[in-house]
Amino acid sequence: MKTAIITSDTSVSHNTGEGHPENADRVTAVIKGLKKINNKNIVWKKNKLFDSKYLEIAHSKKYINDVEGSFPKKGLIFLDGDTIVSPESKKSTVDAVGSIIAAIDGVQNKEFNNAFCAVRPPGHHAERNKAMGFCIYNNVAVGAHYLLENYKLNKIAIIDFDVHHGNGTQDIFYDNEKVLYISTHQYPLYPGTGEEKERGKHNNIFNIPLPAGTNSEEYLNAYEFVLKRIKEFKPEFILFSAGFDAHKDDPLAQLQLTSKDFYHLTKRTLELAKLYSEGKVVSILEGGYDLEALQESAKMHVNALLEFD
Repeated sequence: MKTAIITSDTSVSHNTGEGHPENADRVTAVIKGLKKINNKNIVWKKNKLFDSKYLEIAHSKKYINDVEGSFPKKGLIFLDGDTIVSPESKKSTVDAVGSIIAAIDGVQNKEFNNAFCAVRPPGHHAERNKAMGFCIYNNVAVGAHYLLENYKLNKIAIIDFDVHHGNGTQDIFYDNEKVLYISTHQYPLYPGTGEEKERGKHNNIFNIPLPAGTNSEEYLNAYEFVLKRIKEFKPEFILFSAGFDAHKDDPLAQLQLTSKDFYHLTKRTLELAKLYSEGKVVSILEGGYDLEALQESAKMHVNALLEFD
């Protein structure tokens, strides 16, 4: 079976300014690493246009209008202290969402078995009405709503292994019993959310906060609780918020994972996807700010996707 890599031509156009950790070099490094994989089962695809109504389910109309009006004609604009947009960001933000739509359609239509979206800006900090943490639109949340609305699925699991808690995804699905959101993350750390007691209206939020210094063995032991929750929920489709900043070399956090750990957690999850969701998995890039670690970790993640049988 084939694995698709979804890219957008505009990912590199989203300018966040000199010295910003979330910059175009990130996606360039990821794509460069993935192109080194010699496997005939990789297919390269682009983002696609999509109906804006799916964006309007994840985000309020007012917020979308505010974002649309924020893009400058020149220079940079701060949406918050960390989240910056430039003139080219207008297309980049929509195309990032369009990548997960293209990935979902391809999996649902059996063009390929699973997919990884190597795009930016990331999305999991973007709340229904708020941009933050480098994120403008919540790509994975729009993808989940697209599965619910367009494909009429009833059980979507989002697994977020970014080192920072995906407060935006949690905010959007806090009272949605059809979406299980699971996050492993360093705590305390930005954005300050993600305690175990945050469970959602329907017990559909599952946070696994981990202390700074957590090593590979400790993390993978904790990940067993992710798998246990997946077994209980039995999702029809699994989405990954794939941040690789839990790597020991990442400058923005203090977890101690190696690149190979991302292979293992992906492999373990796919074994359950095979049982419950016909192997239907789509992953989208979130964080990861050491370029070498990001490139190697994303490559490990995709290698595991490619091995699905």
